[in-house]
Order: sequence, then structure tokens, then C-alpha cells
Amino acid sequence: MFKKIALSIFVIAVFVFYSIHQRNESNASMQRLTTNKNQENNSSTTIIAPTPSSPSSTSTSTYKDGSYTGDAADAFYGNIQVKATIANGKISDVIFLQYPNDRRNSVMINDYAMPILKQQAIQAQSAHVDGVSGATDSSQAFIESLGSALDKAKS
Repeated sequence: MFKKIALSIFVIAVFVFYSIHQRNESNASMQRLTTNKNQENNSSTTIIAPTPSSPSSTSTSTYKDGSYTGDAADAFYGNIQVKATIANGKISDVIFLQYPNDRRNSVMINDYAMPILKQQAIQAQSAHVDGVSGATDSSQAFIESLGSALDKAKS
């Protein structure tokens, strides 16, 4: 009987500890994203190592007009898959077909990162983007998926 009570107390303690840990981690992530958004609104950027001088190196490659779907790439908590639209030989749009959105933290991160990644890709005219601070897994998966789409579009 004592073993059952001790085991029950242990299981409850582990559950309480896990719940507190998850809540603290979620709050810390929310604070980091809020801080990043506030910094962006104050004309400060959260993009990792921006290099706006890259268009000259990528402007030599032209793409065939059309829409090209990239392969799905693992972003740890789910897949990211994009479709690149090419007009006049240049990337004109990038649409996210899949992205991790089943966890509150994933939704917050991707809602913040996706427009920045899209903007970087259109500006760079390639999959060679800098990524977004705090969204490393999503940035890497975006680069992989967009890269495979652009490989299909190369002329």
C-alpha cells in the first residue's frame, strides 16, 4: 500500500514540475518574441547578420516563369514547404504551404518569422537568406524548401 502511495505522489510531483517548466518556457519564448517585435518597431532588426549586397551575385541566375513547389523540409516541430512564384525570371512571391502550427509557441515563432523570410528571399532573389533570430529551425527548413523549388525553376 505504501509503495502505491509513494508512486502516486512521485507521478503527481513529476507532472507538476513538468507543467511549471512548460509554462515558464512558454512565457520566456513569448517575452523573447515580444522583445524582438518591439525592437523591430523601433527600427532595430532581428535578422541574423543581414547582407543586402548579395543581389549582384544572384542576379546572374534567371528562373523560368511559373510556380514551383519545394520539397517539405523538417523544422523540428513539423515540416515547412513553400511554393515560389517566378515572374519575369525573378522571385515575385513565396507562399508557405506547410509550417509548424500545432503548438502555441510554433505559431508565434512562425507568424513572426515567415514574412521576414519571404522578404529576404525576394530581396536576395535566391534561397540564400540570413534567417531570423529565434527561428533557426524554421529558417533552415525554409532555405531547404525554397532551394528545392528554385532548383526546379532554373533555366
